[in-house]
Parts: sequence; C-alpha cells; structure tokens
Amino acid sequence: MDAQLSDVEAGRRFYGELFGWTFGAAGEAGEAGEGLVWARLDGEPVAALVRKTDGRMPTVWSVYFHTPDAGALAGRIRAAGGQIVVPPHPLGALGTTALAADPEGAVFALWQPDGHPGFGRRRVPGAFAWAELYTRDTEAANTFYGDLFHDALFGPDAAPDFGRAPVTDVFAAEMPPHFLVHFLVEDAEAALGTVTRLGGRVRVPPFETSYGGVVVVSDDQGASFALLQR
Repeated sequence: MDAQLSDVEAGRRFYGELFGWTFGAAGEAGEAGEGLVWARLDGEPVAALVRKTDGRMPTVWSVYFHTPDAGALAGRIRAAGGQIVVPPHPLGALGTTALAADPEGAVFALWQPDGHPGFGRRRVPGAFAWAELYTRDTEAANTFYGDLFHDALFGPDAAPDFGRAPVTDVFAAEMPPHFLVHFLVEDAEAALGTVTRLGGRVRVPPFETSYGGVVVVSDDQGASFALLQR
C-alpha cells in the first residue's frame, strides 16, 4: 500500500511518530525515483509514501493486490464490469502496477512484483492488518472480487486480508464506495491521542467489528485510514 501525499516530508514526520516507521531516502537503490520513499518497521518495508505529481489527485491511501500477470488481470477486471484507470506499466525495477476501479467505483491497485515483493511485515502493531471495502452492494462486490481473487478469498488455504461492508454501516449515505486500510495498534486510545496531537482528525468515532475495535482517522494532509485494536 502507499499514501499519495502533497508533502512527503510531513508524511514522514506524522507516520514516523505515530507508528515508529523509519524511512529511506528518495532515489535510494531499488526505489522507483524521486518522490517515493519506503516506510519500514524493524527494517522491513510496510508501506510507501509518494509525492503527488498533480494537485488535483486525491490525498489517499491505496491498497495493492498481488497478481502474477497485471495485464491479464486488467483484462478480467474490464470483462467483469470494472475499469482500468491507469493501464499496467513498469515501476522501475520494482514491478508492474496498474490502477483499477470496481463496478461501483472503488479504486484499488494491482502489483506484479519484480524487485519488490510487497509487505515485509504485516499484522503486527504499526503495520497493515486489514482492508475493508465499503460498498453499496456487498453481494455484487463478493461476486466481482470473488471471481478475480477466488483462491485467495475462498480457497482451502485462504487467509483474506480484506472484508466487505455496506457504506452506511459506518459512513454517511453519500460517501462513495472505497477501500479503507487498517493499521494494527496495541492501544487505540493512545494512538488516537497521537493522531490528534500531530494534526490529524477523527473521521468516525471508535466502533466494534468482528475483527476488532476500529476508529477512522485522517492524517494532517487528509489521507484517511483506520486504527485497529484486536
């Protein structure tokens, strides 16, 4: 996953203090160019911060789905009624990426790895733990994503990292469908205090889910994410 930010340096300060992340320098070996930095936890990659090249682009966290063939998967997404926003293209020596949207407009990315396989750590405090798709039609979402990622979601060895829920379970009815990334924390109340002290905001007060206690917040630039306490 990555965050598209206007000010990457401010993002380093915010997430470094919130999650204890450390950061490499933009353009370091294996990076995809100026404006992108790895976020690391205990030396392992957990996210990237990317400088927006166009101020009209949203300030958001994006989740990437692994695929062995981004081109083929892009074709299946189109065939299933989704859209390809940015066609598959190489990202330096790291891999091939694409940006897609499901039939309801929820945006997600694809990742065909080369030099960068993906998460070095997850499901530990300070790292990715879950992605929730907030949608208007959960049955249609199950069909769309189930067809694309059947084995990962429903196979015998499935350990899915994302769920589906109606938008109105948490958000106002006018909120568009979207993915919300969740970071695991040991103490949600303490993490929430850090968010507000650093200039972030509470978007949805704490609530309980089947996978833990959640609070939706945004950073000091407006990128929304969730804090998850198991």
